[in-house]
Amino acid sequence: MSPPRSPSGEDGRRRSAATPLILLIGALALIRLLAAAFIPLTEDEAYYRLWAQHPGLGYYDHPPMISWWIAAGMRLAGDSALGVRLLPVLSSLMTTALVIDLGRRMGAERTGLTAALLYNATLTVGAGAILAIPDAPASLFWVATLWAMVRATEDHDRWWLMAGAAAGLACLSKYSALFLAPGVIAWLALSVDGRRRLASPWPWLAALIAAAVFSVNVAWNADHHWLTFAKQFGRVSPGRFTPRYLGEFIGAQFVLLNPAVAILAGLGAAKACKARQGVPLMAVATSIAFLAYLLLHSLHDRVQAHWPVPLYPAAALLAAYALEGASGWRAGLGRWAPAAIGLTTIALAYMALPFSLLAKGDPAAQLRGWPQFASGVDLLRAGQGAGWVGSLSYGVNAQLLAQRRIAAPVLQISERDRYLDMPDTAADLAKPGLLVDLLRRVDRAKLEACFASVGPVQEIYRGSVQDPDSRYGAVLVSGPKLDLKKTGCPS
Repeated sequence: MSPPRSPSGEDGRRRSAATPLILLIGALALIRLLAAAFIPLTEDEAYYRLWAQHPGLGYYDHPPMISWWIAAGMRLAGDSALGVRLLPVLSSLMTTALVIDLGRRMGAERTGLTAALLYNATLTVGAGAILAIPDAPASLFWVATLWAMVRATEDHDRWWLMAGAAAGLACLSKYSALFLAPGVIAWLALSVDGRRRLASPWPWLAALIAAAVFSVNVAWNADHHWLTFAKQFGRVSPGRFTPRYLGEFIGAQFVLLNPAVAILAGLGAAKACKARQGVPLMAVATSIAFLAYLLLHSLHDRVQAHWPVPLYPAAALLAAYALEGASGWRAGLGRWAPAAIGLTTIALAYMALPFSLLAKGDPAAQLRGWPQFASGVDLLRAGQGAGWVGSLSYGVNAQLLAQRRIAAPVLQISERDRYLDMPDTAADLAKPGLLVDLLRRVDRAKLEACFASVGPVQEIYRGSVQDPDSRYGAVLVSGPKLDLKKTGCPS
């Protein structure tokens, strides 16, 4: 008869089995830091970089968290792509750590590591975790809220206070975090213990803390004619019924979540609804309200691919839950799902290339050629005697400024509300300006309504001539008929 195994021996074997997964997660963090340094900024990231130069309590498009993160990152790593993305990349590692602990509390240590692996195997996280966009802090603080609530139910009620703070920070990251509130109430209402907690003051104290944290952005909006609320909550009101977006939303998320992870998450959700307990039930209940909104939104308008990302940690947890004790084709899905990590790593490497391997239809084309393009724009400006450079879109404006190659002021002549609370541009509008934007946006009739003099449109290129998103129009304008710095030209 063999001697019984010691607990310490079992622990050692578990740690040995977990080591490859832990090393892989660490390697992914290093890969993302490298990718963050070498992949050029997207237009949105360049735009948020402008916010970070003047941190505030709110902005035209979103609450302020991403600007605070970028500002902190640039203080640590400089005004560079890595500086802009430093905190978002680190946040993906922190989110992974929270997923590990939630999974461990759901089942075993192996379940937590499996959930973390599946989270990083989603295509959106694998290729997009480097991006400095509001979804990065929103995802971290969303899952931190779930983690703190689990600690409150398992350890001590005071963790509800941290849950409230995390929920408030999630709302300061993206307004979609407001859907956490009905999700939490639904989760608590589904169990006897949860209903007992609802009758206690702790969840309500958490709600008060969340509201207090979020109130700084509410106050900013109140002082700015409810600008961001009007823009974002205006999407909630339904337009005409167009169900074609529903299929697009479901199909896109099935792919972006990773088909294997999506199937496993569905199976895990069904299993959780049947068991009605613990972390799996919380993962389902806290996701329902936001998911329901996204489905309703898709019945009248397009759901952007990255909007559901705060739900991905819960999906990964449910997928790992489905794999507990699984065999056959379910276990096969679990083995195949991590293959997506290799695909997204290749995608990151391709985005970091300074050149395109495709003649047209390159998905990374929007990232390339901006430094050379900005230099060319400045040469054209100087040659035509223009004293400033204008754009019609926030993306082109932000990219031109991010290159720091134009020896004249740059401003977007439309949507001036985007630049509230920022210093006035130094552009001398009494001088002629060179207006530059995508060729399809340059409309002479609209420009003539805004300027006394509008010159001929010249075509200039950023990258491939065959790509329509690389064709720009440049036109010399002068004599603005409107206050370009305050109200700007009509969009």
